[in-house]
Amino acid sequence: MSNIERQPVDTSKIPGWGVDADPENDPTYPYRHREQDDGPGMNWERPAQQEPDVEILRSIEHKRLPAVFGNTVPPSGVSGMLRRGAFKFSESNWAHWLILMGADRINVVEGVLQDLSKGKIPNVPAEMGVRSEYRHNKSGLVTKLAVIGGVAAVAVALSRRKKSRQPEREPVSDYDED
Repeated sequence: MSNIERQPVDTSKIPGWGVDADPENDPTYPYRHREQDDGPGMNWERPAQQEPDVEILRSIEHKRLPAVFGNTVPPSGVSGMLRRGAFKFSESNWAHWLILMGADRINVVEGVLQDLSKGKIPNVPAEMGVRSEYRHNKSGLVTKLAVIGGVAAVAVALSRRKKSRQPEREPVSDYDED
């Protein structure tokens, strides 16, 4: 604890303090609580609920699905498992978003593997937008390529170093020489 005495603050001298204290003066006060008619189009019935035909991941903050939602890519594979795990956390928790970002990266690898399993070789530079990057951000592209080249060179050097440190073993014979 500090020994500093705290002085009470006179809130009447703070510009804008308490401006939303009166709900009648608050334009963001929910319309459903106002008694006057807000005009045409403001009162509406909830649309019919769309029936999901695939798994839809839902935030724990919401009690129900929205009336309409997208369902083009249902969660699947390792990335789907990670996404299901992310939705066990609140949207205000960093873990929720970090897990979802990790799942996105894993989903890219899963997509490449799926393409390869179907005999299609993906054009990774085109899918990553290298042509646009070259056209609009040459210095950024050069930096990225330099970093990738440096990481690859270090990986190759480490793998060669590891191989050169391993002593060669003499072949073991199945027969004893007596």
